[in-house]
Amino acid sequence: MRCQPRYEGPVYIWLKNKQSCLLCDEPADGVPPVCTACEIELPWLGDHCLTCALPLPATGLTCGHCLKQPPSFEQVIAPWTYSFPVDSLITRFKHNAKWPFGRLLAELLAQYLQHRFEDDLLRPDALIPVPLATRRLRQRGFNQAAMLAHWLSASLDIPCDERLLLRTQDTDAQQALNAQARRKNLHNAFALAPGAVVKGQHLALVDDVLTTGATAQALARLLMDAGAARVDVYCLARTPKPGETP
Repeated sequence: MRCQPRYEGPVYIWLKNKQSCLLCDEPADGVPPVCTACEIELPWLGDHCLTCALPLPATGLTCGHCLKQPPSFEQVIAPWTYSFPVDSLITRFKHNAKWPFGRLLAELLAQYLQHRFEDDLLRPDALIPVPLATRRLRQRGFNQAAMLAHWLSASLDIPCDERLLLRTQDTDAQQALNAQARRKNLHNAFALAPGAVVKGQHLALVDDVLTTGATAQALARLLMDAGAARVDVYCLARTPKPGETP
């Protein structure tokens, strides 16, 4: 009796010496498995809000929403806009369990963060993945934010605490909701784990995409109210305003 089904297809080996680019299948230049040409062509985030990373037409600005209602998090760090091919890679990782695509993006994000740490970004004390609702965790079988956080933790040598935050309510999926409905949907949806201590800590929330920032705001407010010194947000991609192109 076999505990696992027989698999006849090729097995992807992340650390094999010679790798092909996961995007174009040409020889990759190293680890992570992406060639230089494809990496350059990714939709890198240009000018953006200094707080929430919303794409903006000029550099060094803070968007109107962050000026009027400053969020509880300090800043969002995202290397890309949510557009092709990053949007497709995230979707395939998140909804089709194509983990190599998530691992690729996580490794590139780790490289991006390391450059930022060497520049002016403060290293956090711990990485905290955004918790997934129990129902969706059962359906999907994994929490993509937790996987990203663990990959970042290994690459950056920063502890990851997957058990610090709890999702106490199975809320509706956020994708189909507007900003106001998202905030209402997340009311009392999260809690700190019993005995969790965050006082004085600099924490970084990890997620795949930041859209309205409602989830990040709810979690950052929870952590700041519990005594955290600072909360940042690390994600793969940032969406533009509804109706705008990246």
